[in-house]
Amino acid sequence: MENWESEVEQNLEPSQPEPAGKPRKDTSGGRELYLNVRVLVTMMAAFVMVFTFAARIIVVSGPSMENTLWGGDLILVWGLGYTPEQGDIVVLTQENYQEDSIVKRVIAIEGQQVDIDYASSTVRVDGTALKEDYIKELMLVPSYGEGINHVTVPEGCIFVMGDNRNHSADSRYPDIGIVDVRCVIGRGVAVMFPIDHWKRL
Repeated sequence: MENWESEVEQNLEPSQPEPAGKPRKDTSGGRELYLNVRVLVTMMAAFVMVFTFAARIIVVSGPSMENTLWGGDLILVWGLGYTPEQGDIVVLTQENYQEDSIVKRVIAIEGQQVDIDYASSTVRVDGTALKEDYIKELMLVPSYGEGINHVTVPEGCIFVMGDNRNHSADSRYPDIGIVDVRCVIGRGVAVMFPIDHWKRL
C-alpha cells in the first residue's frame, strides 16, 4: 500500500525543469525559412503569370522604327486588355511576312481612311494630315512601289507604318498589309534597355 501511494505521489509531483545542459530546440529559424521560401515562390509565380498573360519584353530588330527605337532596344510590352489606338507603338505578328514579331506604329484603326501622298511626304487619315514629328526623314516611294496607299481600314483591323518610312516593311507592303487586331501582341510601354535609351513610349 505504501509503495502504491508513493508512486501516485511521484506521478502527481510537478514536472522538473530540464537540466541546464539540455536547451530546448529553437524552431523559429526553420519557420522563418519556410515563410521566406513561400513568399519567394509566390512572387515567382506572380512574375510568371504577369509575363505570360499581361506583359513581356521584346527585342527590337532592324531600323524600321528609328529614331524612336533602335535595333537591340529591349521594350516592355503590355497586352492584357489592350485595344490598339491611333499613334500607339505596337508589337504584332504577321506570319505571311516573317515568324518573328514586328514593331510598328498604329496609323489608323477600323473605319478610318488612309491616304498616302509620296509627292508631299504626307499621310492623311480621314482627310487630315498627320503631324508626324517622330518620322526619321521625308518619305519616298518604297522600292516595292507605292503599295497600299489609299484604303479604308476594315473592321477589326489596323494600318501600321514604321517611323523610318524609307526602310520599313509595313501595311503598305502587300505581304504585311492591313493587320488583324488579333495579331497584336500588345502596346510598347517603355524602352527598358540599354539604360541610356530608357524612355516611355
